[in-house]
Amino acid sequence: MLRENISDILAFIAVAQEGSFTRAAAKLGVTQSALSHTLRALEVRMGVRLLNRTTRSVAPTAAGERLLGTVTPRLEEIEAELTAVVETREKPAGTIRITATDYAVDMVLWPRLSSVLHDYPDIKVEFVVDYGLSDIVADRFDIGVRWGDQVAKDMIAVRIAPDMRLAIVASPDYLRKHATPRQPKDLLQHNCITLRLPTRGGLYAWELKKGKKKIQVRVDGQLTFNGTYQMLNAAIDGAGLAFVPDDLAQPHITAGRLRYVLEDWFPTFPGLHIYYPTRREFSKALAVVVDALRNSARARENDMCLDRNASGQSKLGAR
Repeated sequence: MLRENISDILAFIAVAQEGSFTRAAAKLGVTQSALSHTLRALEVRMGVRLLNRTTRSVAPTAAGERLLGTVTPRLEEIEAELTAVVETREKPAGTIRITATDYAVDMVLWPRLSSVLHDYPDIKVEFVVDYGLSDIVADRFDIGVRWGDQVAKDMIAVRIAPDMRLAIVASPDYLRKHATPRQPKDLLQHNCITLRLPTRGGLYAWELKKGKKKIQVRVDGQLTFNGTYQMLNAAIDGAGLAFVPDDLAQPHITAGRLRYVLEDWFPTFPGLHIYYPTRREFSKALAVVVDALRNSARARENDMCLDRNASGQSKLGAR
């Protein structure tokens, strides 16, 4: 095949992996119509249909699956070798893609990377906010961020934050108008601000703990969000009860904008960890980012490979 067709093959891979011309076009930075024309021209030149198109979805044909399975790994090898050559330069350079929740980005990742990036102008960092459990290998991320008990098996995990407490909070105005919950079952009678989980489309069940007793409360309410900060802001505005990281709530508790509810049932979860594949070769740029995100010298000693199932309990930003 002519060498100029490589760009068209890359376009095909993007569409096949995304399952959508719209998403693939956005990823490649081209128009949807131009991408569609490119794929049709490629199919004409090859004399075989590569994609099955319907009004709702796009999927590879048998020939497309074969092309995707054989060509993609080879192109990734070429890309890795080109990256390795670039990394022979003295200064770290390249793009590091990170998937994390907005909470992790705002509270941990960006504060630690903001000053470091000034010293490494050739390093680019792309943050992708995601409350699902993305497959960082399949989705081509360099680093993922999850709670410590959610890291997929065969990954290297590095703690970047201490254990985290989740808190139920409400505004004084809301509590003046509604009876304060005294036990978890009382939450079912309240307007709770819920979180939509992307992986299954369900609402997050609040995981509460008192001593050795653990329960899940499937709360309901007038408002549902898919982000932590929106839930927090709604609670401050008196819209209902919210279940959020305590360090986010603390300033508002101190200022009197929020109050704790059922504090003796607040659970504590393993802190945030960054993780990456065990067999991945570190680029200089990735090493700089990982080093900047480590929690402390003690965290360096606690680097570990977590070989566990991805079937742990869900939390904010979980299954």
